Amino acid sequence: MSLTPPIRPFDATPLLDRVVLVTGGAQGIGRGIAQAVLGAGGRVVIGDLDRDAGKACLTEWDVGERARFLPLDVSRETSVRAFISKALLAFGRIDGLVNNAGPADPVIDDVSTLSLADWRRFIDGHLTGTFLCSKHALPALREARGAIVNIASSRVVQSEPHTEAYASAKGGIAGFTHALAISEGPRVRVNAISPGWIVTDDWRKPSARRTPKLSKRDHAQHPAGRAGTPDDIGALAVHLLSDASGFITGQNLVVDGGMTRKMQYA
Repeated sequence: MSLTPPIRPFDATPLLDRVVLVTGGAQGIGRGIAQAVLGAGGRVVIGDLDRDAGKACLTEWDVGERARFLPLDVSRETSVRAFISKALLAFGRIDGLVNNAGPADPVIDDVSTLSLADWRRFIDGHLTGTFLCSKHALPALREARGAIVNIASSRVVQSEPHTEAYASAKGGIAGFTHALAISEGPRVRVNAISPGWIVTDDWRKPSARRTPKLSKRDHAQHPAGRAGTPDDIGALAVHLLSDASGFITGQNLVVDGGMTRKMQYA
């Protein structure tokens, strides 16, 4: 009698009928994650400040009741509370939460002239939003024994000038991730993805969409041979949300084509 475990086939629909909330899900990386969830058999609720972008997603996806859009400002607790409540009303459960929303342009100003308002815009838009959405989704996630995926950044481990507010917010998300994983385990798994250079020009709403213009040199900076796409982040998010990653929690996974491992000299 053989004691060798049987070969376990890969599940082509690892999120079948599961409900996943994606904040900032109407464009860019968030849209890539939302589409990946749908492709994995899941149902998705995208929350976003941009109503036009959110409505465009539903029109272009054409997946019927499997996708919903709800307006969301993650920096306001009343908005977050309403978003979670409406998602539960629509689908009756929450199996996954992807905290992706936040200001996208990291370079703003020298610290000596950086306004407190701009500092708070990044902290509230990324870190506080991640806290608020997790806070209000956790009761449903505990019941479903679900998972949270937070979107941090490769800027957690490297920087360019005048990105202190963004780097601080994303660094806070990385710390929040492992702390929450310890607090919520084993009921809810919590992981982070830190994307590197992800090209989102053609993942915007129709009125803002354009063909990416990257040089051979841009791509060659990456040991993988190219810059990333939202699909790259979506694929990992699906894995982290699924049962296939049941032994992974508290981690921050860098997805950057190897760029942060490459030594650079001027």
